[in-house]
Amino acid sequence: MKSWLSSTGRRIDTFLHSIRFRLTLWSVAILAVILLVFCSFVYYRQAEMLRLDIRSQLQLRTQQVASLYRYSGVFNDDEDHFQAPELSPRGMDLLPQTTTLAYVSSSGRILQKVGGVDDQTIGSLVQNWEAAQSGDPRPEQVAYTVSRSDFFGLKVASQSIYLVTPLIFGHHLTGLIVLGSPIDPDGQLPRLMVTLILASLATLAIDVAGGYWLATRAMSPVRTITRTARGISESDLNRRLNLKNHDELGELADTFDAMLDRLQAAFNRQRQFTADASHELRTPLTIVGLETEQALSRRRSPEEYERALKVIRSENGYMSHLVNDLLTLARMDAGQTQMNLEPLDLSELALEVTERLSSLAGRAGVELHAGDFPEVKVRGDAQYLSQMLTNLVENAIKYAGGRGNHVCLETGRTNEVAWVRVEDDGPGIPVEHLPHVFDRFYRADKSRARSADGADGKEPEGSGLGLSIVQWIAQAHGGQVLVRSEAGHGATFEVQLPAI
Repeated sequence: MKSWLSSTGRRIDTFLHSIRFRLTLWSVAILAVILLVFCSFVYYRQAEMLRLDIRSQLQLRTQQVASLYRYSGVFNDDEDHFQAPELSPRGMDLLPQTTTLAYVSSSGRILQKVGGVDDQTIGSLVQNWEAAQSGDPRPEQVAYTVSRSDFFGLKVASQSIYLVTPLIFGHHLTGLIVLGSPIDPDGQLPRLMVTLILASLATLAIDVAGGYWLATRAMSPVRTITRTARGISESDLNRRLNLKNHDELGELADTFDAMLDRLQAAFNRQRQFTADASHELRTPLTIVGLETEQALSRRRSPEEYERALKVIRSENGYMSHLVNDLLTLARMDAGQTQMNLEPLDLSELALEVTERLSSLAGRAGVELHAGDFPEVKVRGDAQYLSQMLTNLVENAIKYAGGRGNHVCLETGRTNEVAWVRVEDDGPGIPVEHLPHVFDRFYRADKSRARSADGADGKEPEGSGLGLSIVQWIAQAHGGQVLVRSEAGHGATFEVQLPAI
């Protein structure tokens, strides 16, 4: 029982905090305000129309009663020189059952009264009329009173309108005709209020059902996204939403699918990166292990021990270089690199790299040429830009050969773009491999590798990370790396950076 109550409570809490419930609630609240304003306007408008209609009727009947009094009244000294006539059945036809009539003499005496109006109300109306007069001719006066009436057992406030009109003979005031009527004699306003309330409640009920249905339907893609996200977290990244909606939720689903594509590509690259790194490290470790076991298996000559140590040193250097590159890329991917951007001359860096790597090129049998080095100002980090140029030149030296073994490094500026270009006359890169040359651990053609010092022509080839680092550094400086090559015609790498 407790678990059921707890589960029910969680479901209710989830429902109350759901977007569907809040959308429905906001829809009902907004509609309720609109209905309140609309119903108030309708009720007020109807009341105003009834008030104007009753007032027009009272004015017309006041004129009719005044005409009757003028032609049928009798002057009498005992009753202020005028005696109001008795209303005949024909005269009573002028007054509906809900209309009240009173005739008050000029001295304030009530000489005639028809209907349920009380003397206190008449006296108050007459006093108000007299207080408002400032001279002749004395105009009519409209007054309102509020009373309580029974409506289906409920006491409902109702308003009555009274028209106080002077009766004048020969420029002399003979008395006052007080004619009154309820503004809503037929009870239209209470019925209208009940109708508006019931109609509003019915409209709100329909809005609750319709709004919840629409909110549920509108949020259906969100539930699809949620289910897909849960399935992806539990299985793999191959699932996609593939919603065909052309609205904001469809755009969200497309963005979610694009994010999954990027995540899947990143995970695939990470898995491939891990596999390639493991493979790259396994080979030199295996070589080191084999050389060590072979050297220790029996006594050998000093020359054999020297050869084994050279191999171990070579493999150790390769692994150290690989690990350093892996750490560099890991820091770059994690955003842990801090660049000290400052104005510098790209040509000076290129010249320094050329001088520093000339001995390496000589050992590899490659002639390293320094091209044009005009002053080219850029904003960058000298250490990272030097590493970028070093990787490009080392890569060119490693693959240069075939027709002269030449590598050329030069810089320049075109409009607002500074560039540095490294050319080699090696075997080139096939066109189908060009889009992948900056991928990590990618090698277009392993036959392009050559020894860095020419020792037996078996020096371990590069790790395939140098160009990835070059691309990252160029992009971090707001630039890009371009490559042009054809099989058998060498390769040209050009780095373009914003000039200052």
